[in-house]
Amino acid sequence: MSVELPFAPVDSIIRRHAGDLRVSADAAEELARRIQSRGSELARGAAEHAAEDGRKTLMAADFGADGVPDADALTLPVAPVDRIARLDLDDQFRVSKDARVVLADILEAYAADAADGAAVLAEHAGRRTVQAEDVATYFDLVE
Repeated sequence: MSVELPFAPVDSIIRRHAGDLRVSADAAEELARRIQSRGSELARGAAEHAAEDGRKTLMAADFGADGVPDADALTLPVAPVDRIARLDLDDQFRVSKDARVVLADILEAYAADAADGAAVLAEHAGRRTVQAEDVATYFDLVE
């Protein structure tokens, strides 16, 4: 599976939460893959909710959001998040702009939690670099 999300914003999220630690390119790639998988999963659930309501457009509320955050305040770009949302959806579904922004916000929070956990694991291992194995271990521990 190709990764739709560019690694640079994911790297920025990890660096923001890693303090003085360095971040390997493999760590950003691993987290981008996990973000994509989670986004696709959330979109499938939102599509089920929309279908139950007889709609073909995913709305922000389908992702459990009460409001829509400011898209300019997000690190993750909205266009790739839109492609992630559509990965496993039937072509009959559309994703509203507000739903894309809400999904990007949810995925950014997901990435921030993972970055915090991966940084702790790297420090615990006595390393100065967050590596892909730290990201993978974080998800193994929380799932």
